[in-house]
Amino acid sequence: MHSLLDYDMLLPHYVLITDGKRGDNTAAKQMPVDKGTVVVSDRYYCDFELLNHWDSNGVFFVVRHKSNLSFRKVMENNLPPVRHQNVLIDEIVELTGTQTSGKYPKQLRRVVVYNEEKGFTVELLTNNFTWAASTIGELYKSRWQIEIFFRHVKQLLHIKSFVGTSQNAVEIQLWTALITILMLKYLQFRASYDWNLSNLVASLRLNTFTKMDLWKWLNEPFTPPPDTLGNPNEGVQLSIF
Repeated sequence: MHSLLDYDMLLPHYVLITDGKRGDNTAAKQMPVDKGTVVVSDRYYCDFELLNHWDSNGVFFVVRHKSNLSFRKVMENNLPPVRHQNVLIDEIVELTGTQTSGKYPKQLRRVVVYNEEKGFTVELLTNNFTWAASTIGELYKSRWQIEIFFRHVKQLLHIKSFVGTSQNAVEIQLWTALITILMLKYLQFRASYDWNLSNLVASLRLNTFTKMDLWKWLNEPFTPPPDTLGNPNEGVQLSIF
């Protein structure tokens, strides 16, 4: 399931379901990306034909490159102030590989940052030459949201095994999970109570057959429901199924 996640809503902007033989970079070429979008991706999307396609369409990218990348340093930029000591390198480069230079003949910006939490360096490429180097590092750090999204799909909705193994059966279960995530996110957005998504899912499961006012419960989950046995027709009651 190849997904283009919208950072503002943390919901998929576009989803493409293929078999396991389709590479991430190949599937990404089919995804519509609007001009002015900033795409942040892992090293599996470091396909210079794809990056050149994005750049030609006015799309900015921040992508982690592979350690064996061949390039030539054109210019070195000044490093940021002391408060951003995790930025180790900020330079302008040109690709020198036989194939890579043909696929992306333009200059790129290379930023190397140190990940304090994991204890290793991250080498990044971008086609934006005006952002602060620390901003590029923070943009790549936000890529972790896609991992959280897939964790929610697999753990909260139990997409670990499939009822059927045919293409149609697998796709039905995946699309059902995505529709469920959309509905859960909508409930989380509408509620005045600060729900954690996992707590919301668990609470909905516990109250599956409880008759209550859905929106009131979402806003005040720990308030006991009113006694409506005296007049069952009073007010509008919603059932959670």
